[in-house]
Amino acid sequence: MKILFCSLFVLISLPLFAQEPSAKRIASHIRYLASDNMKGRGTGSAENAKAARYVAKQFKKYGLKPLGTDGYFQSFTAKVRRVVVPDSLREAKNVIGFLDNNAPNTIVIGAHYDHIGMGRQGSSLDSLPQGKIHNGADDNASGVAGLLELAQYFSKNNVTEPYNFLFVAFGAEELGLVGSRYFLNNPTLPLKDMNFMICMDMIGRYNPERGVGIGGYGTSDAWPTVFNGVESSIKFFTDRAGNGGSDNAAFYAKQIPVLFFHTGGHPDYHKPTDDPEKIDVQAEEAILKLEINLIENALKLPKMNFTAVK
Repeated sequence: MKILFCSLFVLISLPLFAQEPSAKRIASHIRYLASDNMKGRGTGSAENAKAARYVAKQFKKYGLKPLGTDGYFQSFTAKVRRVVVPDSLREAKNVIGFLDNNAPNTIVIGAHYDHIGMGRQGSSLDSLPQGKIHNGADDNASGVAGLLELAQYFSKNNVTEPYNFLFVAFGAEELGLVGSRYFLNNPTLPLKDMNFMICMDMIGRYNPERGVGIGGYGTSDAWPTVFNGVESSIKFFTDRAGNGGSDNAAFYAKQIPVLFFHTGGHPDYHKPTDDPEKIDVQAEEAILKLEINLIENALKLPKMNFTAVK
């Protein structure tokens, strides 16, 4: 009888825990997106388009509603500005999936999926970058893995939350936040319905001495309530500013509260050495569980007011 009870408990518990962030799945996403075969996911490349399709495939698997202009995709043109290249205008896409809880307002969760390719679009910090694969495991395969894990969690947790969720993988961030700015100027969901935005960019190189930084704490007077009493197995700290770092800056400019998660700079930043084996997937799993804790606290509150950080 005891064995039967334990077996039933395991069977019942599996669906409850299967959607929790998983270091194993995080590693799988990052290995795919940051493999040499993806050639650094430079904007306009075939590999960048392949990465977009990978995200869309996951969104479909999670049952998210397509909310682009062409299924999950929202196409736009991005321009290379930092260096002179013959193909300065490049086709790019945002990948957009919607979890519809029939709620009046929506939480946006985003991460950019592009990187700097083969070192020919500018911003590489390698001394001789051209022709070298810049895998971008931390920047930002780690953030996309986080985006996918949160999409899985909230779509598979058997809970109808009081807010909808919009999951967006932004294109062309490395060319100047082009994808997020394009989305906000051509929204597929009214901006007035957006409660706040969570941005993940470089969350894979956790340093226990520093901790994970969380920017945007000053962008709403509700954030202190959200953070009140929150504990984590990892160290974290907050910063008030919301207008720098990544795609969160584009949302801040539209007066939408933000949180920006980032584990800090490192010697491999924008170099060919930003490789998958250097990612701390266990720490990233903990970061995502912290994010879920914060988001679930925010679900208990009314729609946030935006406050400018001075």
